[in-house]
Amino acid sequence: MHIDQWLETIPPVSIYLLVGLVIGLESLGIPLPGEIVLVSSALLASQHGDINPYVLGACASAGAIIGDSIGYAIGRRGGRPLLAWLGGKFPKHCGPVQIAMAERSFQKWGMWAVFFGRFVALLRIFAGPLAGVLRMPYWKFLIANVLGGILWAGGTTAVIYSVGVVAESWLKRFSWLGLVLAVLIGLTSMLVLKQRAKKAAAEMEAGALEGAGVSGAGGGAPAVTASASE
Repeated sequence: MHIDQWLETIPPVSIYLLVGLVIGLESLGIPLPGEIVLVSSALLASQHGDINPYVLGACASAGAIIGDSIGYAIGRRGGRPLLAWLGGKFPKHCGPVQIAMAERSFQKWGMWAVFFGRFVALLRIFAGPLAGVLRMPYWKFLIANVLGGILWAGGTTAVIYSVGVVAESWLKRFSWLGLVLAVLIGLTSMLVLKQRAKKAAAEMEAGALEGAGVSGAGGGAPAVTASASE
């Protein structure tokens, strides 16, 4: 059973809670398919009037903001041992290489790394904990967290919902074809947004690597460890 088919079997209130919970846990630092759940729910809302897209977007935004804030608090308290634990549990997503690259970006771009990180799956997972570990001032983190969370969650819901409504009304006599088209258009829209976000993140990362200079040329991980121990 696909995720959208499964979502059709549960009541709207449960969908709101599920979306907020999954996105919150992902933002907290646990690798979960938050974006897939959000896209599937928004598409489902476009075809079922009992699911309110505004409530859905609000729950997704709240989950993103609260999850990131909890992740920040955990990272600030847990410190580097937390990053080592995450690397051991999720080496593909939070390994030393990924964390080192993200740390350079954070040190170079600060709160903008939190903001743009919301649109990149890898950074979205541990942006909160890493910001806490690096002891970013909470007010800066909160501004970037709130703006990024609302823009990502609310924007994704609005785009996918609108595309689903248009496709459904245009091709309502071919319901299954309309659904397929809506999915394709929705995914294309998301890919365009993600590509732009990844480009911005890549530029941030390149700038951070350049900022590392000669100290980073001798090995990524030692340079990061040395800078963090100051």
